Amino acid sequence: MNEHMQTLLDKALTLTEALPWIKRTWGRTVVVKYGGSAMTDPAMRASIAEDVVLMKLVGVNPVIVHGGGPDITAYMQRLGLPVEFRNGLRVTPPEAMEVVKMVLVGKNNKDIVSDINSHGRYAVGISGDDGNLIRARQLDPELGMVGEVTGIDTTVVDNLIGDGFIPVVATVGAGEDGSSYNINADTAAGEIAAALGAEKIIFLTDVDGLYADFTDKGSLISALSLEQARSMVTAGEVEKGMLPKVQACVRALEGGVSRAHILNGTTPHALLLEVYTDAGVGTMITRNGAPTEGEVS
Repeated sequence: MNEHMQTLLDKALTLTEALPWIKRTWGRTVVVKYGGSAMTDPAMRASIAEDVVLMKLVGVNPVIVHGGGPDITAYMQRLGLPVEFRNGLRVTPPEAMEVVKMVLVGKNNKDIVSDINSHGRYAVGISGDDGNLIRARQLDPELGMVGEVTGIDTTVVDNLIGDGFIPVVATVGAGEDGSSYNINADTAAGEIAAALGAEKIIFLTDVDGLYADFTDKGSLISALSLEQARSMVTAGEVEKGMLPKVQACVRALEGGVSRAHILNGTTPHALLLEVYTDAGVGTMITRNGAPTEGEVS
């Protein structure tokens, strides 16, 4: 067999491997939390947009939830506003909240929508303010306009999915008093996934997954149960930067989501590798341990 024919055969085998996963995920909702370096690298953004569109075309209902921390920091510095974090949360006085909304809703959201819509009429950008999707209240007066989620109304997302669109959600929350709040994107993604009854939630990060020891790259955890994830959080065994993601995974699984995945968003086509191949990549957390034969992985 010549090299050209072998290449064609390899492509055919890849499609054959994907077939059972396509059948199992048809019509299911998958929430993708998008952030980190993957949002700032044009090649990675293009790769993720391709993956999301392909998922849509083979029957998945993707919902994208995103933050925009690096861009917010850059714009605040440009405007001479102080940048301060406490326990991983951005201190957000009212004047900084204006920048958060401008960047998240006006820039990052529309950039992601444009990336996806370069392939056709697929994505619609919204924020948590729209349709009161994310209801919130102030978390701590010392943090300013940082909010905690008090409720999720999925009506606007359900309607977009029903009309064939991919919702792209900027994580701003709506307060009872009409104020907007800055919501941690990992937390928001977990709450939205639970409210939607999503099949999966996937976190795209800057690392390959969850490590037993972050300093040992050989300690990557490929799979663990919800109970094991809870125990790691309680015991303080989760690296600080990964803690909000693992907590959001736990919340989503407790809310009925079947699988949670933590992937390196800078790996080309990480979404497709996780959803449509036998091996997968990154870390998978499940409600009841490892999947059994016939379950969606």
